[in-house]
Amino acid sequence: MKGFIIVTLLIISFAVNFQAQTAYNSEVTKWRTNHETELKSENSWFSLAGLFWLKDGVNTIGKGANYDIQLTENFKGGKFGEINLKNGVATLKVEKGVEALNEGKQISEIVLVSDEKQKQTIIQTGSQTFYVIKREDKFGIRLKDKNNKARLDFNGLHWFPIDKKYQVIANFEPFSEPKEILIPNMLGGSYKMKSEGILKFKLLGKNYSLQPVEEDGHYFIIFRDLTSKKDTYGVGRFLYAEKSKDNKVILDFNKAENPPCAYTTFATCPIPPPQNRLQLAIKAGEKRYHD
Repeated sequence: MKGFIIVTLLIISFAVNFQAQTAYNSEVTKWRTNHETELKSENSWFSLAGLFWLKDGVNTIGKGANYDIQLTENFKGGKFGEINLKNGVATLKVEKGVEALNEGKQISEIVLVSDEKQKQTIIQTGSQTFYVIKREDKFGIRLKDKNNKARLDFNGLHWFPIDKKYQVIANFEPFSEPKEILIPNMLGGSYKMKSEGILKFKLLGKNYSLQPVEEDGHYFIIFRDLTSKKDTYGVGRFLYAEKSKDNKVILDFNKAENPPCAYTTFATCPIPPPQNRLQLAIKAGEKRYHD
C-alpha cells in the first residue's frame, strides 16, 4: 500500500510539472510570436531605410546621391524639399506639388519637433516617413519606408529552445535614491538613464548581478554574455522585467531579444555597460539574426 501511494504521488507530481511546463512553453511561444509580429509591422525597425545627420544651415532632401537626405527609390520625384537647421531648430520647406503630410494634412512648411519631445513631428510621403532625432548635441533625420526590402523579406527570428531554468527570481536591491548613469551607445557617445538599484540572482549555480535602467515603468536590462561571441548578437541583448512591490523580480532570459542594431545599421542602440557583461553563456532567448 505504501509503495502504491508513493507511485501515485510521483505520477501526480509528474503530471502537475508537465502541465506547468507546457503552460510556460505556450506563454513564451506566444510572447515570441507577438514580438515577431511587431517586427513585421509597417513602422518596425525593419522599415528603417536611412539615418542622415543634419548640418547647420540648409540640408536638401530628395531621391538620389546629390541630396543630403536621400529618400528611397519609392519616392516618385526628384527634390522633396529642404531642412534648415538653425540654433537647434529644424524647419522643413517642401517643394511645390510634392506630397508631404503631417497628421494626415498636406504641409508646405513646418518646424520639426525631435524625438526628445512628447509631440514629435512625423512627415509622410508615399510609403515613406521621416522625423528628427536628437542624440546628445547632434540632430539627424531617421527615414522609414514600409516597403523597405528588409521588411518585405523578413521571415522570422532565430531562437534557442525554451528552457525554464533560464527563468530566475532576482532580488532587487534599491538605491537610497535613483541614480543617473551613463549607458554607452553605438555612436560612441552615451545616454543618461535612470537606475533605481541592482538585480542579484543565481543562474546555473553561480551568483550574478545586473543593473537595470528605467523605461516606461519597467526594468530595462542591457546585457552581454558569452554567447555573444558566436550564437547571439555580438554587442549584446535586451531584457525587460516587471517591477515588483516585494522586490522579487522575474528575469526570463527566454525572452531576451536583440536590439534594433542587430537588424539595421541605421539604429543608435545603447550597448551593455561594463557591469552588465556577464561571464557565463546564457543559451536562451533570441539568437543572431544574420549568420
